[in-house]
Amino acid sequence: MIRIFIHHEIKAFLRTVGAGKSIAVKIVLAILILYLLLNVLALGFFMDKILEEVAPNEDLIASFSKTILYYFLVDLLMRFQLQELPTLQVQPYLHLRIKKNVIVRYLSFVSLLSFFNLWPVILFLPFIFKVIWVDAGHAAALFFIVAILGFTIFNNYLSLYIKRKSNLNGWVYLGYAALLILLTTADFSWHLYSIRNLSSWFFHGIIQHYWFALLPVILAAVMYFINFLYLKDNLYLEELGSKKAAYKNSTDIPFFNRFGKIGDLVSNEIKLILRNKRSRSSIIMTGAFLFYGILFYTNKSYSDSMKLFPAIFMTGLFIINYGQFMFSWQGSHFDGILISKISFSDFLKAKFLLFTTVSTLAFLLTLPYVYFGWHVIFIHLMMYLWNIGVNTVIVLFFANRNYKRIDLSKGASFNWEGVGATQLLLGLPLILCPYLIYLPGKWLGNPDIGLILIGLTGVLFVLMRNYWIRQLEADFEEKKYTIAEGFRNK
Repeated sequence: MIRIFIHHEIKAFLRTVGAGKSIAVKIVLAILILYLLLNVLALGFFMDKILEEVAPNEDLIASFSKTILYYFLVDLLMRFQLQELPTLQVQPYLHLRIKKNVIVRYLSFVSLLSFFNLWPVILFLPFIFKVIWVDAGHAAALFFIVAILGFTIFNNYLSLYIKRKSNLNGWVYLGYAALLILLTTADFSWHLYSIRNLSSWFFHGIIQHYWFALLPVILAAVMYFINFLYLKDNLYLEELGSKKAAYKNSTDIPFFNRFGKIGDLVSNEIKLILRNKRSRSSIIMTGAFLFYGILFYTNKSYSDSMKLFPAIFMTGLFIINYGQFMFSWQGSHFDGILISKISFSDFLKAKFLLFTTVSTLAFLLTLPYVYFGWHVIFIHLMMYLWNIGVNTVIVLFFANRNYKRIDLSKGASFNWEGVGATQLLLGLPLILCPYLIYLPGKWLGNPDIGLILIGLTGVLFVLMRNYWIRQLEADFEEKKYTIAEGFRNK
């Protein structure tokens, strides 16, 4: 039956309007994912060398064991941001002689095909075979693999369960975010416990007690069962994973299908970016600045405070570079937006989603900088949270004060169209505000306190996103006619 479901989905995909474009998008995404996985493979292959540099006086297996639970915490965060919900139009099958359990098993099986489940295998297996297989024995290495696969499957079904629940009840998302904040704060700030020590105790303990590896397997099985029951109870939904089944999404980018109208707006804006030279340059600059850290991290004289600069730009340059001309990119059809049925709150939500998606990809592509130490990735993570939380709000606030249109038909070279005093003022809060939070923590004697406060501020702004959208919408209502008049002036 699973083979028949797959066959039906392939036919449905090929018969849709714009299937050729969707295939092209999938090919591009596949190339990007392959590049990302090759970076992960290189990181896994040289992990023993990296750990030797980070902790030269510590046993390699012990040092490796301390980092694994941290990885799975970050993995949960990344899955919630990026992992797609497996979907199947179930209504045509419900009146047939097909058991619900078969449909639910298919959805559960498809979710395992995510590249997030391949990531830990590629990252950890090289180290396990190079070090643990040789030093601790074949059995210990195999049980290490069993434990890592167990945690991977547990994370897979836990993230899908939370996302499905949050689609029906937004408070679930807030509770999930609050729990992650408490877990990290209790470790890094309050020192109530240590995830590092817990990870070391569990994974290093597998060498002496192989049965430890059964715990994540049991957790994965329980999470699968919980997810299975939830899917079965909600199988009446037209499309699992969609909050409003009545809305037909027309986006050509599958990732944005589950966001409905907002996903359509983001998809259209991505097309705008890719089809015009001026806007496309913002993507090119974002990619080029991913190498910015090499200039800083190879120079050991730079302090952590200086490392905030590359972290801001590498994880948030798209927000700064593209966002500084918001809403000038739509200047030529801004009057049409004003009289359309699109609510401005949806328009703003689409901007937030676009910024979050691109910044998340940029953060993931900076992970190879772990070569310079895990603390570099910690700085990147804190600045990534700051960018998607605070800097997005700052950019959209200044967007309501930008009255200069941009002609997308013109090229990007030596084109100063749309640049004004607003853009000059925008750079100050984007770059200086993080230091207003970071420096007090540094002066107290622990720079990491300042970094954690930056990250928590970013998370707080993300949680308050609906509030900021209401404020920005009210501000826009006061200035929309002035903006429109400015955009009409050529």
